[in-house]
Amino acid sequence: MTATRRPVGAHTPTAGGLAKAALPYVDAAGAEAVQVFVGNPRGWALPPGDPAQDQLFAAGCAERGVPAYIHASLLVNLGSPTAATVERSAAAIAHALTRGAAIGAAGVVFHAGSAVNDGYAPTAMRQVREQLLPLLDTTAAAGGPTLMVEPSAGGGRSLAARVEQLGPYLEAVDGHPWLGVCFDTCHVWAAGHDVAAPGGMGATLDLLAAACGPDRLWLVHANDSKDRCGSTRDRHENIGKGTIGEPGFAELMTHPLTAGVPVIVETPTKGHAGHAADIATLRRLRSDR
Repeated sequence: MTATRRPVGAHTPTAGGLAKAALPYVDAAGAEAVQVFVGNPRGWALPPGDPAQDQLFAAGCAERGVPAYIHASLLVNLGSPTAATVERSAAAIAHALTRGAAIGAAGVVFHAGSAVNDGYAPTAMRQVREQLLPLLDTTAAAGGPTLMVEPSAGGGRSLAARVEQLGPYLEAVDGHPWLGVCFDTCHVWAAGHDVAAPGGMGATLDLLAAACGPDRLWLVHANDSKDRCGSTRDRHENIGKGTIGEPGFAELMTHPLTAGVPVIVETPTKGHAGHAADIATLRRLRSDR
């Protein structure tokens, strides 16, 4: 794989065993990268995993040359005004980092979160700093997985939805070298970036580079949308079948900022067929086929 190639993969199922479920799915979908949950995505449970499956998964990904990523629980919100939610969120991220080290994952994605209440944003950002810095220092010292903040679809007093808001988010942890960005096309569209307009995806990626620097984009979630720009609704559609459309993804797959960055589809699928089709489309659109 060249340094500039954009490997395209999918979020894969793990029911029945991490390696047993995910690796055949990777092969069937033609995935060049993989993302998994390591627990209930809508719960706080922190399952320990199966060491045998972990080892088989890590070996299988290495044999295939497929980078692996973990998506932390969707409940994570380090900016919450509820102390128990903040505590559980930090524990969920720590768990994902531990599991990531066990399965050879390159990084862990978590959502930027929300202040929830009016006027709580300054306190919420202090919480982000207080909770993230120890986690980042620990995984960096161990040479473990990186962390990547994913902006939300907007609404609900989000701490980072538009890409310009990612700059202050990174600054909250002093630009820690172990914190990067996961760019979700459906989320930025929902947050008001018109990535369907000619040049819109490229302009949004340029804004990201200006806000965060040219070396902070470490993962892309490529998802079309069922809804209009600025809707704040996070409803994914297959590539080219939604309101963003294929030209926007062509810009994504040829923009200099995405060179060398893995791309994960989290689109609707029946079995592996939907993901296989979306992976094939993105591979066709990329400049480095």
